[in-house]
Amino acid sequence: MKRITIIISLLMAAAVGLAPLASADSPHFKKGGTPTCNISTSSGSSSATCTGSITGLGNGDVVINTTLQGSATYTCTNQGGNASPGQNKVNVGPTTTPTTISAGDIKNGNLTYRASGSLTAPTTVSGSAAGCPNTNWTGTNPQLTVTSITEQIYQGGVLLFTCSATNPNGLSGTVALSC
Repeated sequence: MKRITIIISLLMAAAVGLAPLASADSPHFKKGGTPTCNISTSSGSSSATCTGSITGLGNGDVVINTTLQGSATYTCTNQGGNASPGQNKVNVGPTTTPTTISAGDIKNGNLTYRASGSLTAPTTVSGSAAGCPNTNWTGTNPQLTVTSITEQIYQGGVLLFTCSATNPNGLSGTVALSC
């Protein structure tokens, strides 16, 4: 009987030792630490660099998926090189860029992070997609507008936050995300 008690005690101690060392206690954004993103656009490509400050994290890597979506307008160009403005907005994306932050970068449950994402419009689209007069035209010279940014923040495979900003007319400059 004494052996069984010792074996059970050893098994329970081993099970406790194999449990994760720490998990997120009560993660939340620090005051003023809700994510903001700076959007930069040049013709057919855009990038967003987002920052935020979280506290209450456990020990484990943090993964931040930054997703951008947008639309592009194109110039209609015919086979003779003549150009005319297109009329349709062409959806671009979504594209998701993951950023992994090592558990070693979390100090006393605190993390200030920087994560980036990018979005690129195709250099050409069909004339019909761009709203050109007929199929002999091609949509060229895209002008991209970011319409949506979403950040999903995970620790240990558990979704902690989903933060986003959306504007069908476009997002630009510094954008605060809502969580």
